[in-house]
Amino acid sequence: MLSYVYRVTKYDPADRDEHGHYTGAEPAISDHGPVEAAYLQAVAAFAEAIGVDQLAIREPEISGFAHFGLEPPVDGYGLAGLFPHGLAGFHDGAVVPIAVGLEIVRAMLRDNGAWCRLEVEGVCAVHVGWDQYLYVGSSRPCEAALARTRSLGLFPERLDASPYDFAPDDPQHVQRPADADFWARLHWTVSAHRATFLEETYAANASRWHRLTRDNIEAVRCRLIPRAQLAVWPDLLTDVDTAVASLPDEGLMEIIWEDEDGQITSTVVDETQFEAVTSQLARARAAGAVSMYAGEHLPLFTAVLPDSDGVLRARWQTEPTPSDRDWAFLKTLRRGQVVTGTVTSIASFGVTFVDIGGFTAMINIPELSWRPFNHPSDIVSVGQEITAEVLDVDMARERVPLSLRAVQEDPWPQVAQRIGQVVTGPVTKIVPFGVFVRIEDREDGFEGLVHTSELDESPEDVIEVGDALTTRIIDVDLARRRIALSHVQALAASTEDQPHA
Repeated sequence: MLSYVYRVTKYDPADRDEHGHYTGAEPAISDHGPVEAAYLQAVAAFAEAIGVDQLAIREPEISGFAHFGLEPPVDGYGLAGLFPHGLAGFHDGAVVPIAVGLEIVRAMLRDNGAWCRLEVEGVCAVHVGWDQYLYVGSSRPCEAALARTRSLGLFPERLDASPYDFAPDDPQHVQRPADADFWARLHWTVSAHRATFLEETYAANASRWHRLTRDNIEAVRCRLIPRAQLAVWPDLLTDVDTAVASLPDEGLMEIIWEDEDGQITSTVVDETQFEAVTSQLARARAAGAVSMYAGEHLPLFTAVLPDSDGVLRARWQTEPTPSDRDWAFLKTLRRGQVVTGTVTSIASFGVTFVDIGGFTAMINIPELSWRPFNHPSDIVSVGQEITAEVLDVDMARERVPLSLRAVQEDPWPQVAQRIGQVVTGPVTKIVPFGVFVRIEDREDGFEGLVHTSELDESPEDVIEVGDALTTRIIDVDLARRRIALSHVQALAASTEDQPHA
């Protein structure tokens, strides 16, 4: 917040009613002449008094598809020739000399369709409002600039703050940065879908489109405009007729198409222009339509380019997609963290899905229990609240595997202490290389293998499932979770224990 803020206008405060409404004869539009020049000279006077010779563009906007001002729109929005790379140079964070800054102020005073905040963080700010209201902020008093402003016939008034100070729409919303996790996610998405569409917005209502493949992602990345907002969309439809048929009966839509040369073009139209723009798609090899209304047809996910030092300074405010909300939640998780969730479903292939704070995590079959079971429903049920450990946080695939058994005591070390014991248990399975025997008196008891070499007779001829078999625990492999049993050694131990005649 700057300490000194002034509203500078051509409107005499004496010409206001008790409600503060202007009642004088000054028109609300630019005169393109002496008054406009006075505004620009006042801004220049403040810049000189503050000691700045450059200004940074913040939150640029271009209202190219709809014009709400009193002035007629002009080509280039009053910015033509100001930036070496065309309108793409009019982006958040671009630093311009005072002379260019004054031309941007001129375009805003004329309501030519471009708007932004001009600032030096913590030092000064220049904001242009509707109807020729100018707001200049400073970190220190500028008496000489104020005197100069009055001599130009303008009226500076001290305020507590500019009404155009930046204020986020949702202070709780954290914008996703285009960091290493974002690019890993984008690479995975392109690989999975073979092609994806990237919308690069450098000023509000001004964007470029890129069709991404596995071969060109990094080349496109190098050409992106600083601090751009990125939106990832499904690929264009190669069936152009289907794309045209998807247009609504009415509404504001952005139509995107790729021509035979690979050139991508977009235009914003409403229902009165649908027929005209669809005629341009006759030779397109792919096309798509995106609604311009918030909440309709959201992109897959979004991000904002950080500065070269990795700090995210762009202040874009956008509606988060489901993927963006998942990303924000995943950033709060870490491997080894214990979470609580509710079982939402058990898939036919055995994976258990768990809701943890609105995000769906998964538990693979081996992570449900240390003990054997036939089906996940033997361990958990839909609607059950469980506590589990986070095994990993995969930001690219947006997956979080959990482990239920990790928060339980591992019984295997206790089993290892039983090596040498003789136990009797039921045969649970017969296989070509031996039989499995349960060594604990419980339904989920551990089972060990009696290899054929450790049986005193052929298993298929003598032993059946369900038969009780006495065995000796001869080995416990903790790494592979396997128990080796011996019927032969159990019989020998029994013989040794018998009294001699």
